Amino acid sequence: MWQQSERYPDPAIELLHEDFAQYQLASAAVELLASGTRWGEGPVWFGDGRFLLWSDIPNDRIMKWEESNGAVSVFRQGSNMANGHARDRFGRLISCEHLTRRVTRTEYDGSITVLADTFEGKPLNSPNDVIVKSDNSVWFTDPPFGIRDFYEGRPSRQELPANVYRIDGQSGEITVVASDIAGPNGLCFSPDEKILYIVASRAKPNRLIYAYDVSSDGTSISAQRTLIDCGPGTADGIRCDEDGNLWCGWGMGTEELDGVRVFNNQGVPLGHIQLPERCANLCFGGKNNNRLFMAAGKRLFGLYVNVRGAL
Repeated sequence: MWQQSERYPDPAIELLHEDFAQYQLASAAVELLASGTRWGEGPVWFGDGRFLLWSDIPNDRIMKWEESNGAVSVFRQGSNMANGHARDRFGRLISCEHLTRRVTRTEYDGSITVLADTFEGKPLNSPNDVIVKSDNSVWFTDPPFGIRDFYEGRPSRQELPANVYRIDGQSGEITVVASDIAGPNGLCFSPDEKILYIVASRAKPNRLIYAYDVSSDGTSISAQRTLIDCGPGTADGIRCDEDGNLWCGWGMGTEELDGVRVFNNQGVPLGHIQLPERCANLCFGGKNNNRLFMAAGKRLFGLYVNVRGAL
């Protein structure tokens, strides 16, 4: 049974480089916020409501954690095995759904709008993770992970490559921005949105995190380069902070690797947050956007850090 550290600073926060010390709060510790999921994913913060939503894919539900009292409830049962989430620039929930193989938007009245479910007349695979740019364009990865079995989706035939897509914020037009990534997974923009990072979760022999230049009009990417070779680690969901550091869901079922690994924008490892299980995805939130929420397999964790998430 995992227990929160009774000591400050929390020994679960490991400095791999002296630069990480500035981001650690000496009197902040990893906290257990919720438990009971089978595979937690896709956390997204709603500051206006002071709550967090995250996915429990095998249980086909979206969970809700409330900051004011720590209450945990089911936000949506029958989520179409939703995975990654984001908010658009109007505050609406954007979701990747495995079961229906689509990206949706939840409107203010609770109704669902389909943003993408096909490309060139063929069904998407299983949209995995999603981000929204400042121009309200929606970028998402589409590996086939949710069409392999009944645990996180439904076995189906793959009809499209594992592409990365962009949905235009004005016209709704869907375009492919990358088609040569082995198992595209987590993704995020740098704070100035000039760089896009994408996890290649089926790269061999190790997972990779690629960096791309975003075009001046914000519609395409180029100049692929490997920023991080994950080695024995397994990068999954990723987010940038305001200083451009990458906070990466990490782990492979060992004490050394499970948790969150932090890198600077040159790919140098800065720190590691040890968790009792692999972290699938994460996001920043809280009143000042300096609370890191970490969705692990069976549990949701939180940690206050001395930096804010990139907006």
